[in-house]
Amino acid sequence: MWDQIVEQYNNFIITMQSFKVTDVLDIVIVSFLIYSLIKIMRETRAEQLVKGILILLVAYAVSTVFSLKMLNTLFVSFFQFSVLAVLIVFQPELRSALEHIGRSKIGKYWSGLAAVSMEEEQIKRVRKCINCVVEVANKFQKSKTGALIVFERQTKLGEIIDTGTVVDAVPSEEMIGNIFFNKAPLHDGAMIIRSGKVHAAGCILPLTKNNDISTDLGTRHRAALGISENSDAVIVIVSEETGTISIAKNGIITRNYTRETLSMALEEDLIPKEHEKIERVPVINGLIKGKNNEGK
Repeated sequence: MWDQIVEQYNNFIITMQSFKVTDVLDIVIVSFLIYSLIKIMRETRAEQLVKGILILLVAYAVSTVFSLKMLNTLFVSFFQFSVLAVLIVFQPELRSALEHIGRSKIGKYWSGLAAVSMEEEQIKRVRKCINCVVEVANKFQKSKTGALIVFERQTKLGEIIDTGTVVDAVPSEEMIGNIFFNKAPLHDGAMIIRSGKVHAAGCILPLTKNNDISTDLGTRHRAALGISENSDAVIVIVSEETGTISIAKNGIITRNYTRETLSMALEEDLIPKEHEKIERVPVINGLIKGKNNEGK
C-alpha cells in the first residue's frame, strides 16, 4: 500500500516537472469550452438528447459484454452514421451555439470595429427613430395598445422579414400607430427596424423554448424572448393587457420602463459608444477655446 502511494507521488512529481505554461493554457481553454457546452445544453432541449445518447451507449456496452450479436450489430450500424445524425438532430442547438459565440466579447469586438465606421447621417437617423419609438410606446402605454418592435443589430433578420410585409419607410408616430392599430392587418405581427428605418411589419417571430418564464407573459412577450435568444436584436414590447413597456435582449426580459428609462436603454444599446466619445470631443474643445478667448 505504501509503495503504491510513493509510486503515485513520484509520478505526480515527474508530471509537474514536465508541466509548461502552454499546458495550463490548454487545460483552461478546454475547461472553458466544456463548461460553455454544458451551459448551452442545460438551456435547451439538447440536455435530454444527450441523456438519450448516453443511454444508447450504455445499451451498446451491455450488448457487447453479454454478446448480444443482433443488438450489437444494430448499434454498430447506428454509430457509423452517428456524426451525420448528431449534426441533423442538434442543428438548432449548434446554430444557437455559433450565434452565441458571435455575440460573445470577441464577436462584440468585431462588431465594435464596424460600429465605429457608422456614418453620422445614420447615427442621426437611428436616434430619431429611437425618439419616435419612445413617444409611440408612451402613448401605447396609456391607451394599452399592444406593440412588438424589433431593432435589428449585427444579426440580420432576413428570414423573419420574409414572413411579413416589407415597408422600408422613415418612421413616424402616425405610421407606427396605424400599423399597431388593433384593426389593422399588420398589428398582430412584429415590426422590424433596420438602420433607423421601418423595414418590415407583420412579421412572425419564433416563440421561446424556455418553459421557466412567468405565466403572466403572453405570446407577444414569448415571441420577443424567442428572437432575442436567436439574435442580438433589441425588442420593445408594450403589453395590451397592462400597458407595461418591456425590453427583451439576449434571452432576458426587463419590464416597467418609462419614457426616460426606455430612451436611455435604447440609446445605450443602439448608439455606438465610440461615436458618443467622438461627438463629445469637439464640444469639449469648443468650451476650452471659449474659456481661453474669455481670458484674453
